Amino acid sequence: MTDAMLPLIIAVIVLLVVAGSIIGLVRGRRSRVRYTGTRDANDLAASPGRPEGGEASGAPVAVAESPGAPAELAEAPTEIRDEAVVEAVPTETPAPVAGRLQRLRERLVKSNNVLGKGLLALLSSDRIDDSVWDEVEETLLLADIGTEPSLELVDTLKERVKVMGSRKPDEVRAMLREELIKLVDPSLDRSLSVDRKAGKPAVVLVVGVNGVGKTTTVGKLARVLVAEDKDVILGAADTFRAAAAEQLATWGARVGVPTVKSDVDGADPASVAFEAVKAGIEQEVDVVMVDTAGRLQNKVGLMDELGKVKRVIEKQAEVDEVLLVLDATTGQNGLNQARVFSEVVDITGIVLTKLDGTAKGGIVVAIQKQLGVPVKLVGLGEGPDDLAPFDVEGFVDAILN
Repeated sequence: MTDAMLPLIIAVIVLLVVAGSIIGLVRGRRSRVRYTGTRDANDLAASPGRPEGGEASGAPVAVAESPGAPAELAEAPTEIRDEAVVEAVPTETPAPVAGRLQRLRERLVKSNNVLGKGLLALLSSDRIDDSVWDEVEETLLLADIGTEPSLELVDTLKERVKVMGSRKPDEVRAMLREELIKLVDPSLDRSLSVDRKAGKPAVVLVVGVNGVGKTTTVGKLARVLVAEDKDVILGAADTFRAAAAEQLATWGARVGVPTVKSDVDGADPASVAFEAVKAGIEQEVDVVMVDTAGRLQNKVGLMDELGKVKRVIEKQAEVDEVLLVLDATTGQNGLNQARVFSEVVDITGIVLTKLDGTAKGGIVVAIQKQLGVPVKLVGLGEGPDDLAPFDVEGFVDAILN
């Protein structure tokens, strides 16, 4: 009996060994893709041979060799991974955009009323002499409106107060409202380019320095787009900050938005961005949003790399929006950041965060005056839906209330 079963036992063992080998080959399978079009001489390239580790989420993404400064580009194909992980995060329904605007306006009233009430008190006083006008100018400068816009506003107000004669609070408020609205400039186009065109998704690149809430802003903007019935894919090209990709993936998972990310810390950000756009084109989504690593505006190497990320994306699709995230509390330093970033990647709009914690909302005016770049979105709180399109009249009314 034992001799009769021996061949059967051997056959079962052989089958198990063969099956194990096949499973190992499938799990270890890796595919290669090449950039479409001709590589620029200074485009980033991933380096093959990086040992496997960790898990990736979303569509295939790039794997780079060095976690530090960007490597010299080569003609070698970019390596990608096929594995995917489904984030175990409950799906939420984001708040409608229209509803959140009123909430944000109420918070803006509380945070910026020092500026508006200070101006109204000064202009409504019985006697308006040079010392009062000096205080008006000082109030405007402290709000980070900037020297040139402040002087312009003071000169205009002087003339109007002189002509008006009366200084009743309602009349002064109406006059001040008109002039502030002109200063914030309602003529600027504040709409977001987030519609498909030529059969391809809109591509939004989000940039900024460390600590301004950039990744959080990408997650909140994804909620805004989902609330407007847009299909979205996120690209986690912030590969230098630990856990940035996981943070972004969690934001996306909350509203059912997939995230393309690398499973290697310090991976090639340009390759991740490329794969995100590639996935967006293949899946016919409406918008691809790419989060980038925070970088100081005075670090030339990192700023050059940001330009490379944009060029690599443009091998497949046009970049429709480049949004610079600024912290409102940084005041004039934010203006310096905006100027440098604009030179590198052609900023199309500003996202102003942490406006609820400062009376320095005048940075809106300063940025637009010097760069001609509109503030398109504002963040006024820590909640997931505390991001809304910037509304000029709502902003001014909140200041004056």
